[in-house]
Amino acid sequence: MKFIHIADVHLGAVPDVGYPWSEERKTEIWDSFRNIIRIAKAEQADLLLIAGDLFHRQPLLKELKEVNYLFSTLTETRVVFIIGNHDYLKPDSFYHGFKWNENVICLENQDCQRIHFPDLNTTVYGLSYHTREITNALYDELVPEDDGVCTILLAHGGDEKHIPINKRQLCQAGFDYVALGHIHKPQILEANRMAYSGALEPLDKNDTGPHGYMIGEYRKRTLTARFIPSAVREYIHFKVETDETQTDYSLQEKIHAYMKKLGGHNIYKIIITGYRDPDIQYELKSYEKLGNIVEVADMSKPAYDFAKLGKKYADSVVGRYIQRLNTDSMDEVQSKALYYGIQAMLETTR
Repeated sequence: MKFIHIADVHLGAVPDVGYPWSEERKTEIWDSFRNIIRIAKAEQADLLLIAGDLFHRQPLLKELKEVNYLFSTLTETRVVFIIGNHDYLKPDSFYHGFKWNENVICLENQDCQRIHFPDLNTTVYGLSYHTREITNALYDELVPEDDGVCTILLAHGGDEKHIPINKRQLCQAGFDYVALGHIHKPQILEANRMAYSGALEPLDKNDTGPHGYMIGEYRKRTLTARFIPSAVREYIHFKVETDETQTDYSLQEKIHAYMKKLGGHNIYKIIITGYRDPDIQYELKSYEKLGNIVEVADMSKPAYDFAKLGKKYADSVVGRYIQRLNTDSMDEVQSKALYYGIQAMLETTR
C-alpha cells in the first residue's frame, strides 16, 4: 500500500499581501495542490491523506467543487482528509452536506472515527475541528483498534490552543504511521512512524526551508516514509557581511549576485551585518528592486574608531558618552546605544 501525506495546503491564502508577487503566490498554492494530484497519479498512490487545513479559511462552494473535481481524477486513489482549525466545520460551512466523489472520505466528526479499506488492509483514523481552537489533548488516549492491518492516524495540532500533543505518547500509541498537520515546517518526529509534512507551500517569511509532501509505503508489515520537496518557491533568510570598503551600490550588487545564485524566484529576508564606513548609509527601500525581497534588516554598525573620537571630542558630550558606554563589559543593548547615540550626535555636529 502506497500513500501520500500532505497538510496545510491553505487554498485561498494570499501570502505577502502588498508585495508584487502576492497574487502569483495565491495562484501557485493552487498549482502546487494540482501538482500533488499529478504526483499521486504518477506514483499510483493508493491513498492521498490530508491532515487538515486544506483551505486557509471557510471554503467557497465553487472551491469545494474545484477540489472535488481534482479528487475525482484520481481513479486509482482514495482520498481521506480531516478539517483543521483554519477551515473548521462551523454551522454554516459549505462542508455540511457537500457530496464528495465516491473516492473521497472526509472524517468530519469531532470525535475520532475510522475508515477501513479491506483491499488495502489499512484503517485510517481521524477527527475534524468544529471550532477554531481546541485546547483538549484529544489524541493522548487514542489507540488503534485494528489488529493485523496498517493503521494510520490523521492528526492536526500540536500547540496549546490547537489540540496539544504529547508526541512521545502518541508515537508509542501503536499506530503504524501518524500523519500530522498544523506545523508548517516539515518535521520527521520519528523515522517511518510520525511526521509533520509541513505546509505544501510556504506562506510567510518565517516558513523557511524546503516544503513538500511525505510519501510512504506499507509492505510486509513494515512502513517506510520520506519527505519530498515540491514547493514552487522557498523563503530564504541570509546574512550578508559588509565592511568599510562597501558602498551602498556595491552592497546591492553583492546581494543581487547571491540572490541570483540561490534562485531569483525565491523570496528573501536579508540581514546586513558587519562594520560599515561611518559615512555610508544604506538606502534599504531601494533594495526592493533587486528581486523578491520581503524584508531587509540592517544590523551593521559604523566602524567608529572610539579611541580617536574620544580624544577629538574629549571635552564635549560626545567624548563623555563614549567614555561612559565603551567598556569591556558592554552588552548588546549598551553597544546599540553607543553606536546609535554617537551616530546621532556626530550628525548634529556637522
